[in-house]
Amino acid sequence: MNSINRRSVLLAGLGVAGAGTLAACSGDSSPTPVLVDPSGSAVAATEKKRRSTGRTRNVTLTAAPAVLDLGGGVTARSWAYGGQAPGKEIRLSVGDTLAAELSNQLPNRTTTSIHWHGLAMRNDMDGVPPVTQQSVRAGAKFTYRFVTDAPGTYFFHPHVGLQLDRGLYAPLIVEDPEEPLAYDDEWVVVLDDWVDGVTGTPDEVLAELRQGMGGMDGMSMKFMLMGAESELLCGDAGDVRYPYHLVNGRVPTDPAVHRGKPGQRVRLRLVNAGGDTAYRVALGGHRMTVTHTDGFPVEHQQVDALLIGMGERYDVLVTLGDGVFPLVALAEGKDATGMALVRTASGGAPRATVRPKELDGRILTASRLRAADDVRLPSRKVDRVHRVELTGGMDKYDWAINGKPYDMADPTASPLTIEEGQRVRLDFVNGTEMWHPMHLHGHTYQLGNTGPRKDTSIVLPRGKLSVVFDADNPGRWMLHCHNAYHAEVGMMALVAYRN
Repeated sequence: MNSINRRSVLLAGLGVAGAGTLAACSGDSSPTPVLVDPSGSAVAATEKKRRSTGRTRNVTLTAAPAVLDLGGGVTARSWAYGGQAPGKEIRLSVGDTLAAELSNQLPNRTTTSIHWHGLAMRNDMDGVPPVTQQSVRAGAKFTYRFVTDAPGTYFFHPHVGLQLDRGLYAPLIVEDPEEPLAYDDEWVVVLDDWVDGVTGTPDEVLAELRQGMGGMDGMSMKFMLMGAESELLCGDAGDVRYPYHLVNGRVPTDPAVHRGKPGQRVRLRLVNAGGDTAYRVALGGHRMTVTHTDGFPVEHQQVDALLIGMGERYDVLVTLGDGVFPLVALAEGKDATGMALVRTASGGAPRATVRPKELDGRILTASRLRAADDVRLPSRKVDRVHRVELTGGMDKYDWAINGKPYDMADPTASPLTIEEGQRVRLDFVNGTEMWHPMHLHGHTYQLGNTGPRKDTSIVLPRGKLSVVFDADNPGRWMLHCHNAYHAEVGMMALVAYRN
């Protein structure tokens, strides 16, 4: 791969925009604040305010072992929804109620849940054991029911252990009946890094990572990836060596294919469902017009490539050329790619290892975007500030927030408390040598004063990022790194509403 043209990168200082002067965390007057209950009256009252169509979409999601065909003769024994990964897309209109019955058919008494990533729904449907519900036991069922009141590109996955890094994920698309974009077709594109059932399991990966750099002397490193460096990510790009990078569940040698016609305008909905990999995405021979990030509209920008961290989503428009074109997801810093094809004519497919020149063209990262006028937060005084220090490192594999790993046995200890109606600012301060995609449940924050509305944002090593949101969805919400392994060892915190 050619070296990055620094002048072509729209954001050299990703993670710094909007930081401003960092304030100390606003302390709580009470050492034991009374928190809003996830199923309490405040949560129910907020749900009643959501605009509803009165329609209900009923789906059944069966989590079970599956032998997955990844293409090219590659199979993987994993877990999946309905026997496929990604799982079957759920699509409904804004204001519809989703009633999703989860049937847990996982083995060995394995519990599970479903988190609806990016959606601001009622707190007791957020799918985070033990914070918002009890985990769903093997052989049991649980029905998630909530109003989907914001259009956009979302996805869903478990929030138990490392199940996200198996095959348990699928896209969720909430359509806008008054969609302002004009396009002829659309394609949902889900990116994933894959290890499960091929060279090991996520649990085996974590066991090796937990030994830390100090415990690896004289030992072979089957899963830990050394030397994964990225200029875009300002250093270490990731922890895990994945044998495959998938686009819509397929390996590059036997790719997924989107068929269209020359001149068609297509909306690509891009989702990074990976566990440990940021992807630089480009469509060979095309430029992309960015229209949304994390479900919310932005002022349009035309780019050659996008950097997408785990948990992030982008919507782009492309006008298709005549031919066969590679949609390439470069595993940032890992010297590997995933690939799918866009085919508008007959002809041979490009090599599985192709890296189109657009990957080194004008590369977009989130903080160069501006929120569209109709979703930009109005200017107002900040009522509560929390300093969120990202701590830990590879040596001891002790990732945490504010120096303390989150304790699932005591989930409401030391919460970051807020109150309904407040304007809240989170100051992410990354003191580590690695980047972290920080995800807030139940809300969409804004980067700085005019940046995009997002729920997941990259915070660069030794960098700072400030985001603001309005506290309008009472409950107890997780704030965590969307690197599955960082979160599992403790890089999580609780943002909780006080009564």
